[in-house]
Amino acid sequence: MNTSNKLLTEHNAKVVVLDFIHALNAENFEMARAKLHDHMAFRGVMGERNGADIYIEDMEKMKFKYDIKKVFVDEEEVCLWYDINMGSKTIFACGWYKIADGKITSFQVLFDPRPVL
Repeated sequence: MNTSNKLLTEHNAKVVVLDFIHALNAENFEMARAKLHDHMAFRGVMGERNGADIYIEDMEKMKFKYDIKKVFVDEEEVCLWYDINMGSKTIFACGWYKIADGKITSFQVLFDPRPVL
C-alpha cells in the first residue's frame, strides 16, 4: 500500500471509530449502530456480544460515556485509551477496534474490573 493510500485508510478508520464513540456519548444509538458491521463481535472483561443490534441494545441501557485520552491508528485498526464513565464508577480502559469497508467489525475492551465487582 502506498503512503497516500495508507494515510487515507488510517484517517477513515480513525473517523469511523471516533464517530462511533461520539454517537455513544450523545446517546445517538442509531448513528452508533450505523458505524457497526451487522455481524460485529465485541469482547470485554465482563462478557461478549455478537451482532450489532445486541450490542447497541446493551449500550442503550448502560449509557456509558467515554473520555478519550489517546488514539493510535495502524491501517484499519484503531486503539483508544479512554476513561469509561459507567455511572457510579469511571474506569481507565483500552479499546482495540478493527475496521473493514468503513464499519467496525470487532473490538475488544480491556480494563481492571475490580472497581465494578
